[in-house]
Amino acid sequence: MKKCESKSLGQLLDEFAQARAENLTELLGWSLQRKDLARCGRHPALGAVTLSELLATWVAHDLDHLHRISRTMAHHHREAVGPWSVYLGVLQFQAHGA
Repeated sequence: MKKCESKSLGQLLDEFAQARAENLTELLGWSLQRKDLARCGRHPALGAVTLSELLATWVAHDLDHLHRISRTMAHHHREAVGPWSVYLGVLQFQAHGA
């Protein structure tokens, strides 16, 4: 069993929020300036990337987690909403990245 499978949704959401709060505290501690966002690094597969791109990817990555969480939570109400399910996008299956 995966570690997360033995935890409640509330516990998992709390862990997600705690991890993000810790990461944001760390990031704020760097005291970045606008000019720092243009700094480049090298990714082994992507080549040159900027700090701005990396941070934007971090935001999108978190949003992807939140999207999946909302779909999982909504799935528990699929039967209860009855015929309205066709109007609720969160209940419509779409492959990730589609």
